[in-house]
Amino acid sequence: MFLVAAVEPWLVAWLTPLWLIAAGLALGLGVLLLAWGCLFVVARPLAKEIPSIIGEGVLFPLLVIVALLSIFGVVGAFFAPNPQGMLESVVRLPFGGTRPLVTAIIPAGTDVEENEAVRHPVEVGFRGDELKQMDIRSNEMVLVSDGATEEEAISPPVEINPIDGFQWKRQSSVGTPFEGEFVKRFYVMNLSPNDAEVTFEITTGPAFPEAKIIPLTALCVIAVFGLYVVQAVFFPKVSAIALATTKSELAQPLFQIILILGIFLILLFVVLPYNTFGEDIKMFKITGLTSIMILSIVQGVWAASNSISDEVDGRTALTVMSKPISRAQFIMGKFSGILWTVMLMFVVLGVWLLIWVAYKPIYDAREMGAEVPTWDYTLAEVVKTVPGIVLAFLEVIVMVAISVAISTRLPMMANFAICFTIYLLGHLIPLIAMSDVQFAPVVFIGQLIATVLPVLDHFNIQAAVAQGAVVPWSYIGVSTLLCLLYSGIAMLLALILFEDRDLA
Repeated sequence: MFLVAAVEPWLVAWLTPLWLIAAGLALGLGVLLLAWGCLFVVARPLAKEIPSIIGEGVLFPLLVIVALLSIFGVVGAFFAPNPQGMLESVVRLPFGGTRPLVTAIIPAGTDVEENEAVRHPVEVGFRGDELKQMDIRSNEMVLVSDGATEEEAISPPVEINPIDGFQWKRQSSVGTPFEGEFVKRFYVMNLSPNDAEVTFEITTGPAFPEAKIIPLTALCVIAVFGLYVVQAVFFPKVSAIALATTKSELAQPLFQIILILGIFLILLFVVLPYNTFGEDIKMFKITGLTSIMILSIVQGVWAASNSISDEVDGRTALTVMSKPISRAQFIMGKFSGILWTVMLMFVVLGVWLLIWVAYKPIYDAREMGAEVPTWDYTLAEVVKTVPGIVLAFLEVIVMVAISVAISTRLPMMANFAICFTIYLLGHLIPLIAMSDVQFAPVVFIGQLIATVLPVLDHFNIQAAVAQGAVVPWSYIGVSTLLCLLYSGIAMLLALILFEDRDLA
């Protein structure tokens, strides 16, 4: 807190969203270390294998990235406006929600003056900084205060009439009427000659709802590392092929070239003028997400051709098949290794994109001479970008699966040509299908393509970005099911095509 007063406001607005993500990574890393320690108690041999599993393949660079960002999760707390309150909000996340209705019967008032009316206590009991919404309804005119006397009241009394009632809703994390106080009871004064029935509906939530990013990020870290370890332990043959594929692709110059190109393009898009009259952040997100997706597809198609088609032609696959490894394990291992390679690229470029998404509103505001946005605004832009990264990765999974299927029979150039044709048609299907119904051939072709090829436009959120809308997680779930369906069909086709392939 003491550093925040000395730091420039734009730096606080930029670094606070990044600190929340880094704190989540640090939490996830801490949980993984704790789980590793518990393994020494229940399964010591497995615990001893974990360092070798993590030290090879894609997990080591991922661990380095997470560790470096976790350091910022500690150092960056000095730049956050209220790090202690945000961390406390993580603990308080399960305790929010709408409380049971509190109904009180207030006896009829008298004809005395308002300030002499009797104040009747009504027990409510909530933390003032966690107040999210409050609705007060009454069938008579009443006055509600949070203090037994005017001197004890934190906020001025509110007059409640039977027609409009009263509603208060928190707009942001920047304070509530009862900041830092525990409100035990309200005091109601009946201003009418009849008994009044007053109802309080109180909804509470963490003081900083943005803090939910911390446990969500931690869960993502745990899921990624856990999935890799599960694959290595329960599917050792598939994992061995995946590890060899990952090592081979990470050693290729193309991976470094694509990574450097992606980093450069995202930096270029930050300063590139889009002439959108204050909406540059939307164009920056679209161009950044599209660039990451296209570069990852190029990497995935290249890796599929290099690790399957070239190995079959060079009879390397025949040598692998001489060992007790089935063709299905070979294909699944190649597919898994390519996905881990592409995922590493997504992590690096995705984190790089989020860093500059948090900075872009600040850059645009300074360019236009406007007021620097607050940290909750930049955080909202970061949060809106994350579903786009997830959907782009799901689309790349589908394209990698298709590329693996093609690589079992065709060389690299044919693979690239077919994959990018499928990519273009997959995004044009909705436009073709919605063409004029009177032109039947176009409609028929659109429906035929939509039946045979995957509709990749399901993974496109350009419309949501253009409108500034948040993509719901339910949509992410449906898109994940579609991704599993499309990639499952493609991998089934790959297994069928590779089963009777002559490797000699």
